[in-house]
Amino acid sequence: MSDAALSGTVHVDLGARAYDVRIGAGLLAGAGAEIAPLLGSRKRVVVVSDETVAAAHLPALKAGLAAEGIACEALSLTPGEATKCWRELEHVTEWLLAQKVERRDVVVALGGGVIGDLVGFAAAILRRGVRFVQIPTSLLAQVDSSVGGKTGINSPAGKNLIGAFHQPSLVLADIDVLATLAPRDFLAGYGEVVKYGLLGDATFFHWLEDNAAGLVARNPQVLAHAVTRSVEMKAEIVVRDETEQGDRALLNLGHTFCHALEAATGYSDRLLHGEGVAIGCALAFELSARLGLCPQEDPSRLRAHLAQMGMKRDLSDIPGDLPSAEALFDLMGQDKKVLDGAIRFILARGIGQAFVTADVPREAVLDVLRDGLAAR
Repeated sequence: MSDAALSGTVHVDLGARAYDVRIGAGLLAGAGAEIAPLLGSRKRVVVVSDETVAAAHLPALKAGLAAEGIACEALSLTPGEATKCWRELEHVTEWLLAQKVERRDVVVALGGGVIGDLVGFAAAILRRGVRFVQIPTSLLAQVDSSVGGKTGINSPAGKNLIGAFHQPSLVLADIDVLATLAPRDFLAGYGEVVKYGLLGDATFFHWLEDNAAGLVARNPQVLAHAVTRSVEMKAEIVVRDETEQGDRALLNLGHTFCHALEAATGYSDRLLHGEGVAIGCALAFELSARLGLCPQEDPSRLRAHLAQMGMKRDLSDIPGDLPSAEALFDLMGQDKKVLDGAIRFILARGIGQAFVTADVPREAVLDVLRDGLAAR
């Protein structure tokens, strides 16, 4: 199949801050042609990546830029969630200043969600805002974190509690790079893909069930559709609610549980973000079923699909010790969706029918957590 058959564009229509998400094969090689229209007389960009991604993909990006006469300087950081911290934010920001980055210049974030979030935040605060381009190299970043303008770092108090909304000028999601991901990293990203079907498109969820084998095999045509539909759904919600005052909170399906579990595991490799999202979605559907909101079959159907994909789906799938149900509930209280002291949950009336509510009995949440912990 030709690269053209696998390419497409999703427009994020935010007025003066509108931008395109280009999805397809071979976009790294063509990055220069994609980025050149954003540049002024200075034909150069600065790139921030991590050591793993840079080793795999920076040469191809540099070649793509050089083909259009664009020079670049690059900085590589230590891979991992721990990099989303104050220390590395200062490191990146001071490096960008040393590169004499101006407001009209372009900073490129080449990497997964950690790099995109950190570099986007640095771009947001540098000179009160410089432009940046997202080149997401993980499935999770392509379908979620690279789109919508959320940037930030973690705090010991919780995940992503420090940050800013800063929209990219362009997103280049190259399907080819997904072939280089380790199996665990690829599957973790799928946690965000399945979320889209669960929150607002039952037809897409059914398509994911039908195409599980192609997704696991990383069939380029299947992946292109999964990424494109995910980005379309995110873009539609972001346009309606850019700064998460209402509908955008739906994108956090599974995340209230996930962020508590990530804090409990120290933002370590014990639990990758997308794994936490998958487990969190299963817990959210379990809670919804126990509250009589959705059919009892829906949590089972979700777990069956996650099993079909070879993914984590229960608290028992997380290695090592976990805190008590009460301690996990307290960690949820640090979530960004807390409003007037009440934890807002994203629950569901069925697959594809998510909604936001703060009217959830504490004991119902604790019962779900206790049962999950007891099964460990």
